[in-house]
Amino acid sequence: MDLQPEACDLAIIGAGITGAACAWYAARAGARVVVLDRGAVAGGTTGAGEGNLLVSDKEPGPELDLALLSTRLWRELAEESWFGASAEYEAKGGLVVASQPDGLAALEAFTETQRRAGVEAESVSASGLAELEPHLSPELAGGVYYPQDAQVQPARAAALLLRDAQRQGATLHTKTTVTALIRGSDGRRVEGVVTDRGTLRAPWVLNAAGTWGGEIARLADVHLPVLPRRGFVLVTEPLPRLIRHKVYAGEYVADVASSSAALQSSAVVEGTAAGPVLIGASRERVGFDRTFSLEVARLLAKQAIELFPALSQVKVMRSYLGFRPYMPDHLPAIGPDPRAPGLLHACGHEGAGIGLAPATGHLLAQVLTGKTPDLDLSPFRPERFEDGANA
Repeated sequence: MDLQPEACDLAIIGAGITGAACAWYAARAGARVVVLDRGAVAGGTTGAGEGNLLVSDKEPGPELDLALLSTRLWRELAEESWFGASAEYEAKGGLVVASQPDGLAALEAFTETQRRAGVEAESVSASGLAELEPHLSPELAGGVYYPQDAQVQPARAAALLLRDAQRQGATLHTKTTVTALIRGSDGRRVEGVVTDRGTLRAPWVLNAAGTWGGEIARLADVHLPVLPRRGFVLVTEPLPRLIRHKVYAGEYVADVASSSAALQSSAVVEGTAAGPVLIGASRERVGFDRTFSLEVARLLAKQAIELFPALSQVKVMRSYLGFRPYMPDHLPAIGPDPRAPGLLHACGHEGAGIGLAPATGHLLAQVLTGKTPDLDLSPFRPERFEDGANA
């Protein structure tokens, strides 16, 4: 069905988890919402995600504040009868482990800064690790348990949010490519979208295009330095519940914070409600190269077995890859763009987009309805790269 010419309050570009959450919160606030995607729901980064909802990997600052807000909102969503079980939401907690005493000391120091910022974290001795995860390697020095960490099935979560947004009056158009933005008489203001299926006028257009957010920004003649950061995930055969929590090596935190374009990999291992174990996480900036890397797959498997020796006897059924929307300062762009009035951004969340989606949607709904956002959005302002200092 082609787009109808009638106006809406908000046109959202992107039907991944961030666009879906923004649609749901905006529709719930009473906005007339239209969601557009050139592919399918969750057809990009969301569909290639593990479903991490983490506070454990974030240092104190704006992103952690966003994650703590999102953690609360995810729990509220999980209580909705139409969402929680269907989205495979699990408040399983996260366990970060260290192989050596010096690594454990560094992890403890990092954790103490998080505690002061409101994160719940419990130190775990080497002997205590076996009580939480009986199949963990006995060679580990210890770790930290984060009860606020959780998991969701990201593609299902996005679909459920969009379905309920539609129940509240939103409209969804997949296989609809945005080719241009409608500009006002001043040449700056964004007043809608042009697509390959027609035009749509709206006082607000939201860029929730994930890894392709920079391309949408360019349609408004503004710069947003979103780059793809490739990652692989291994999926094992279905198993009895072997791994109880989300378990990862302490080095993962440094990998997340790194700005290197080179390959980085540290074990992230977790069971799923359906039975398979998911094994990540690698990071490298290679553009949109979708070539399978046996080197990365072997490295992920090796690192996972070092944590859980029992996995050496388990078959990997498949692997998949996705592209995280990387920003140079590791913070997403959230909020209105003063360089192009009428344009909002909600992209560049890198590997945390699934976890941060509800807070992003909630805060932007407050912006749209003229309320003061629950968090200061200035650290996420899209024009912060204008002077090139952060680019």
